[in-house]
Amino acid sequence: MSQCNCTSCNNTLCAKKVPIFSSLSDEQIKKIVDMTGHNSYEKGDILCREGTKSDTLFIINEGGVKISKFTKDGKEQIVHILTSGDFFGELSLFNDNETYNFNVYAISALKICTLTKQNMDGILINNPEISLKLLQVITKRLNQTENLAQNLATNDAEIRIAYMILVFAEKYGVSTAHGLQVELPINREEMASYVGVTRETISRKLSKFEDLGILVHKGNKLLVIKQLDMLKSYVE
Repeated sequence: MSQCNCTSCNNTLCAKKVPIFSSLSDEQIKKIVDMTGHNSYEKGDILCREGTKSDTLFIINEGGVKISKFTKDGKEQIVHILTSGDFFGELSLFNDNETYNFNVYAISALKICTLTKQNMDGILINNPEISLKLLQVITKRLNQTENLAQNLATNDAEIRIAYMILVFAEKYGVSTAHGLQVELPINREEMASYVGVTRETISRKLSKFEDLGILVHKGNKLLVIKQLDMLKSYVE
């Protein structure tokens, strides 16, 4: 980890990227930015460890992270993938002496902006609408976690993988003349950890989807979904 500043973050006001701050004026955003700390990480660095004290809100300026836990048999289970504009550590804003119940790793070169609980308390008191938006985000993540757990409960690898692709399509999909283009935020091994299968199964099932005309690979981390309805039919 090394320190950086918003100037080195492409001159971007990091807080402006975060939907929960979207209702604030430029002057209010500037006040928030003045409170933030700024750090950079390399791929593979750990930002938070399960069980350690949680007293900071992390805002992703550039790059991405994976939020994961380890099962009883020592296997990694990825719970969320977060990228630019996302945040984590929000539960500490509502409770004192909170600890992280997950691990957070950088999945790429990463620039992070941080706000302490003390600073966020002041922001929330002066801008109560942010609390409502925080609750909306937390509710959505809980729903995603429940859906993930439900899909992991099935032994059908195709259902699990289809669900994962749909999650990424919703967040990263861009409509093109050729279909919905999705830049995958993680590699095949991490995809396997996300849905609880082997890397070989990921490759095999993606190839099957391609043979069925559902999608087309454009390199290791880029695919184009040709038949979105067919993909949805796996999880409905």
